[in-house]
Amino acid sequence: MKKNLPVLLFLHCVSYAALCQDFPYGHITSAELNMKKYDRDTSAHAVVLQEYGHAQINVANDDVLKVMFEYHVKIKIFDSKGFDEATKEIVLRNSDDNSAREEVEKITGATYITDENGAIKQVDFDPAKAYTTRDYKEQSTLKFTMPGLTNGCVIEYKYRFVSPVNLSLDHFHPWEFQSDIPKIYSEYEAVIPGHFTYNATLHGFLKLTKNDAGIERGCFAMYGSSSDCSDIKYGMSNIPAFVEEDYMTSTKNYISSISFDLVEYTNPYDGSKRKETKEWKDIDYSLKSSYAFGSQLKKKDVFKDRLVPVTIGKTNDLDKARAIYGYIQQWFKWNNYIGIYSGDGVKKAYESHSGSIADINLSLIDALNSAGINAQAVLISTRDNGLVNDLYPALNVFNYVVAKATIGDKTYLLDATDHLLPFGMLPLNCLNGRGRVFSMDNPSYWIDLDLPQREKSTVTMDLTLLDNGKLKGTLTRYSIGYEAFEKRAAIKKFNSIDEYVDNVYGKLPKIKVLKSEITNLDSLDLPVSEKYEVEINAFDKLNADKLSFNPFFLNWIKVNPFKLADRSYPVDMGMPSDDRIILTVHLPSQYSIETPPGNVSVALPNEGGKFLTSYQADNNSFTFSHIIQFNKSVYSPEEYPYLKELYNDIIKVEKQEMIFKKKL
Repeated sequence: MKKNLPVLLFLHCVSYAALCQDFPYGHITSAELNMKKYDRDTSAHAVVLQEYGHAQINVANDDVLKVMFEYHVKIKIFDSKGFDEATKEIVLRNSDDNSAREEVEKITGATYITDENGAIKQVDFDPAKAYTTRDYKEQSTLKFTMPGLTNGCVIEYKYRFVSPVNLSLDHFHPWEFQSDIPKIYSEYEAVIPGHFTYNATLHGFLKLTKNDAGIERGCFAMYGSSSDCSDIKYGMSNIPAFVEEDYMTSTKNYISSISFDLVEYTNPYDGSKRKETKEWKDIDYSLKSSYAFGSQLKKKDVFKDRLVPVTIGKTNDLDKARAIYGYIQQWFKWNNYIGIYSGDGVKKAYESHSGSIADINLSLIDALNSAGINAQAVLISTRDNGLVNDLYPALNVFNYVVAKATIGDKTYLLDATDHLLPFGMLPLNCLNGRGRVFSMDNPSYWIDLDLPQREKSTVTMDLTLLDNGKLKGTLTRYSIGYEAFEKRAAIKKFNSIDEYVDNVYGKLPKIKVLKSEITNLDSLDLPVSEKYEVEINAFDKLNADKLSFNPFFLNWIKVNPFKLADRSYPVDMGMPSDDRIILTVHLPSQYSIETPPGNVSVALPNEGGKFLTSYQADNNSFTFSHIIQFNKSVYSPEEYPYLKELYNDIIKVEKQEMIFKKKL
């Protein structure tokens, strides 16, 4: 959830003196030290007592325009599991030529404990203990840890973060209200000179408890240019910890925070004005003019002659597109670089058989267009990069590009970077909201990435109960759609089929594989077929006459992936799924079923999914089947309780045992 916050309009605000709302440093109370738990979250190992941030664009001592960010926090640590909160990591960026660098100054900190006499003891942090590690050419990380940690201590630290505006102008310093521990109170103050106008966006699902705005008169002056400043204070109370669960995209999509995007500014050096916010037509023009993007979409001639043997004998565009996709897919090896821009160009990448995401998929677009198939580029923000905020046109939010092919009245989205990905299927990481379709001839537009792909598996078992109490027979698994892609990827990690089988079924000690056969590994559009002859020790002997058997022994769900009382962010599975198991067991004549499983039918509202079991007996055999089906890619927070309860029902049913009784 994103909410636009009003940016202060200077002509309509009342002036007042800006008062710093920071709390006193070193003021620790006995109540804070004696605090045994946080009543709003008794499972918390630590809680932020107070947190304050203050950011301002100003002129530094070296006469350079910089963003000055002051941070101050006080944290109660209940036990050793909360000690991680005493370590702070701060990312520092620098320009490519090192002419501009972010720095941290004035680190002050202490740990407060109660001694054996009940007196408050302070252990000060030594700033010399802070150290910096180089991450890569343009980024480092500064780290420090508060000293003297004990159960029940309180830590406090503050520092100043300084960033030159050429590294931080486009995005004024953001603020995160939520973290992995709860916070009693968090406040952020942003002081922005009138030379700069930003759009402020509140992310997440929590509401502000403070949103005050005012004017600080004459706060900014540089080279004879001066202005008033907007002074905005954002506060939030009783903030719950953000808890990550399964089936979610990037945390920054949902964590409660504030970000700032530059709209326009007046250069304080020369008075010139620049409008930063662009329209899509401006971005389209920028992409068309870019050598690393638009120019690379004009390289059809690179592939024209090379495609003749690839498409020979293909009588329709769909067959041609499939052949070209397979050719590009097998020709290139991905070099592990992502992004929307080509590195050294499509031609050079083709000649080297290696390229980035952009090199490969821009090549695919060129090749398709060269064969007369309408293909365009689609810009995407991957799931781990975050959802795109489509309120403001921006290019830097995208980090991936795929191809869109239009054949007849159908559209296909293609990614040729993975040798195992079938035609018309995208990696899970690309299924993230919407993408922007870019054309060299027409205006760009949005497209939904909710593709008709799904994960599906079907397992059939035909087993016979032997006199020794073991089951013997065949187990067949068909993996379809995205499930087949994942299966191929898993198998290809091993040196042989036997090695894969040993690894998978070696983790299932009750199942012994006697013979195996896996087919269609290289036929990407067909299901992966696994056939095994197996011997299964799936029974528990209750006494001389009875055996206990759990028919869910193969895919037993023992833990509910949904544990929160409430979830404020969606459940994003990426795509629908369908898992089916059909078990047929033949019994010796001396056995009968004393306790058969019941037929169960549990469904999510609005045909969102279901869990079904079915039992049928015939003479000395029975067939038991169950289905777990999710029909949606994304479930809203309001649907979360139903998903949670569905899994509770599945776990409850899967605990039930069948009883086989020997006839007297």
